[in-house]
Amino acid sequence: QVQLVESGGGLVQAGDSLRLSCAASGRTFSTYVMAWFRQAPGKEREFVAVISWSGGPTYYADSVKGRYTISRDNAKNTVYLQMNSLKPEDTAVYYCATARSSSRYRSALQYDYWGQGTQVTVSS
Repeated sequence: QVQLVESGGGLVQAGDSLRLSCAASGRTFSTYVMAWFRQAPGKEREFVAVISWSGGPTYYADSVKGRYTISRDNAKNTVYLQMNSLKPEDTAVYYCATARSSSRYRSALQYDYWGQGTQVTVSS
């Protein structure tokens, strides 16, 4: 079992930055990738970014490329999402998730463990 605890959400203005954190514990060695998803009211859960624990490439949704950066600190079992140049359309509940493999990484259905979510609200 893997436990994920998210933090760092909040209310910011357009153009501001936030860094979200996701601390993992438990059997993290049994998982391969960590991802961030987000879900806005009335919308499906959307893939944001993914990174492997082993240092493989990162991938981003087109909507956040160039603005968001996913990173990790393996010693702390923590994954981060640095969000710059935030826009009102970035407003959502952000979730971290981990999967046993990297296949179908853009699909929420492929993830085995999820955090509780943290609210990010961007005002214009």
